[in-house]
Amino acid sequence: MEFLGEVAAWFSDPASWEGRNSIPLRLWEHVSLSATALALGVLIALPIGLAIGHSGRGARAAVAITNIGRAIPSLGWLGMVLPITLVLFERGGLGFLPALIALVALAIPPIVTNTYAGLREVDRELIDAARGMGMGERRILTAVEVPIALPVILAGVRSSAVQVVATATLAAVVAGGTLGDFILQGIFVRDLPRVFGAALMVAVLALATEGLFALLQRLATSPGLRAATDVGRTS
Repeated sequence: MEFLGEVAAWFSDPASWEGRNSIPLRLWEHVSLSATALALGVLIALPIGLAIGHSGRGARAAVAITNIGRAIPSLGWLGMVLPITLVLFERGGLGFLPALIALVALAIPPIVTNTYAGLREVDRELIDAARGMGMGERRILTAVEVPIALPVILAGVRSSAVQVVATATLAAVVAGGTLGDFILQGIFVRDLPRVFGAALMVAVLALATEGLFALLQRLATSPGLRAATDVGRTS
């Protein structure tokens, strides 16, 4: 109980909410870095997933490459990216940039694989019927495949979002700020309440991200598919 009181004291300390090392600033760094990485990850991964999911061409190679990317740990990405950005941009290569590149690399694989899997699970008879009605390939993709596969696609985005939010903590290792700064500072000075408080905020942020995307995924699911899923769960 005494330790929790110390954590509460850190949160209630006015110094924790003011200045260049404040909770609002670190929280903003964490959210903005995560949102930027996720947006770039979607912009890169979604077209790839849609292309290979619709045509099936190059799917094996693309999925294999993304799985290799998923196997590389987040700290490994930072270790590979940081020397390159430092050589190219000198001091500008420290902080936000290497953390962003590493998080984008982390965000891409789940979106590619889920988008591909979602499109390949669409009933082929529906696609054949659409072609029989004279619909072009792009129209089939946007009007038939994507609406049906959207819950699976969003599940990939949801997985990426949670991973990015949780892993953005490591940006502090390369001077990228975020809530991870509090964790590193607390470890260096043995301020365990600060470490616990920062880790707690990261956990709450990740859970909030999970809940937000779960709600978005449910809202994006058509009533017919939602009813079929609910029936499948109860049967």
